[in-house]
Amino acid sequence: MSEQLSSIEPTIDLSAQGAHKGFLKLPHSVHRSALGYIPIPVVNFKNGTGPTVLLTAGTHGDEYEGQVTLTKLVKAITPDQVTGQIIIVPMTNFPAAKAGLRTSPIDDLNLNREFPGDPFGSPTRQIAHYVETVLMAMADHCFDIHSGGSSLHTSTTVLFQGNKTDKKRQAKLNELVSAIGAPYALELPSGGVKGSRASMSAAARQGAIGISGEFGGSGTVTPISLASCEDGVRRYLIHLGVWSPKTPPPAVEPGCTEFLDGTVKNLNVYADRVGLFEPVAQLDDRVEIGQTAGFLHHPDTPWQAAEEIKFEAAGVIIANRIPGLTERGDGLFQLGAPVAP
Repeated sequence: MSEQLSSIEPTIDLSAQGAHKGFLKLPHSVHRSALGYIPIPVVNFKNGTGPTVLLTAGTHGDEYEGQVTLTKLVKAITPDQVTGQIIIVPMTNFPAAKAGLRTSPIDDLNLNREFPGDPFGSPTRQIAHYVETVLMAMADHCFDIHSGGSSLHTSTTVLFQGNKTDKKRQAKLNELVSAIGAPYALELPSGGVKGSRASMSAAARQGAIGISGEFGGSGTVTPISLASCEDGVRRYLIHLGVWSPKTPPPAVEPGCTEFLDGTVKNLNVYADRVGLFEPVAQLDDRVEIGQTAGFLHHPDTPWQAAEEIKFEAAGVIIANRIPGLTERGDGLFQLGAPVAP
């Protein structure tokens, strides 16, 4: 591992064989602790020769499924089951995760919009810089685990950036995504490796294959969402050949993952004013252009007519808004477009 410009220091040797558990220490001087630091938990399993895999969760602090999954995984893995290296960071934006917020309460920044970060910036930007230039630089594969958080609920969906110019790489990526066994896989626009500030592009800049995933949400953890997250992450590690657990997850049925296109315009549905949102569609529904998505009501002026909101694209609903109280610009639905045969 090459030395990188960063104030963050791990308390463990990330190159050492075996199992090592500790923290990434981010210096943080505040009123109550002039010499304090932010303790970001990190666990490293390394044994023999094989791929290096980075697993992260808590990039958004109100997304709990990945944090629980990785916390349980730490206790399930033993070094003798590993062929290569698995680095686990369950609360990547620790201040946000500790507070249960999407963004950090320190600098109000969204970690998944801050890559490649800044070694001299605020805490979120320093975390982004360390994750990309140190942890992702070590990795061959990166899986950043998400969910809908407090404002959305999602169907289990793997997110990836396709590679139409390299058919061999695209085929391997499709195989990897399918191995996770999610109902949906959504291909997102890359935004250009240099320009995107999300984790998948950060991984690509470091030569790693980065994917993400959405597993539930609603600001809580459900048995169904957690099981899909746990099984998906375990299948991912097994497929990469980096982990051989004594009890593998249930096998994936061939063809169980439907590939969707996330590059089509108008897949997201937004509120155009303040109101209480009444949805008339739900997760996994297949909708058409012009179909009613829901209505915005105005109890403060109950004689005012409700506004009808319509879908502007055809596709499958993979995420829906949770809070009823809605402001102009709030996301209500996310679609994935059917892939042309």
